[in-house]
Amino acid sequence: MGAGDLSAALWQERRQLELLLFRLETQRLHVMAGNLQWLSFTASEVESVLDRLRFEALARSVESAAVAAEWGLPAQATLNELVAGAPPGAWAEVLQDHLDGLRTLVRQLNDAARTSEDTLRNLSRPVASGASAGPRNGDAAPVQADTAGVLDQLTTAGNIERALAVTRRTKQPLLDQYLGGNRG
Repeated sequence: MGAGDLSAALWQERRQLELLLFRLETQRLHVMAGNLQWLSFTASEVESVLDRLRFEALARSVESAAVAAEWGLPAQATLNELVAGAPPGAWAEVLQDHLDGLRTLVRQLNDAARTSEDTLRNLSRPVASGASAGPRNGDAAPVQADTAGVLDQLTTAGNIERALAVTRRTKQPLLDQYLGGNRG
């Protein structure tokens, strides 16, 4: 273990953050295009990236603690502190590049999550109000059609709520803490 392993772990984490950003954007674009039938799939894809991201964060934490110990820093040193405590050579610059890249990705991810959440929240209002319509008077066929329509609306509303819940989980407070706070 060493700085090279930490750098590799940071690259992996950056890659997962980029993928998460892509998945959020894909979800938002499907919603804006009216492709609500894909909402359950896009929410699952976001969840899948979040699961992989947790693994990458754990790997990064292990590598970071090892580098911190090697460089005489506390095990919980932030990436900012690792940059400052790096021995002479290229590692300070390499880690600073990771720090800058991660901060940019976290900012972009927070913006994308906020935009997606707003889009989904605005979408859920008309669906929720349309789902409350009761059956019409008449024969059984219109009642069955109304029931199917209400079930479709309720399913869509449930998918929107799930997508909202998943989108809210995309914030990365532990990563932000590791970066030394979002200062730039």
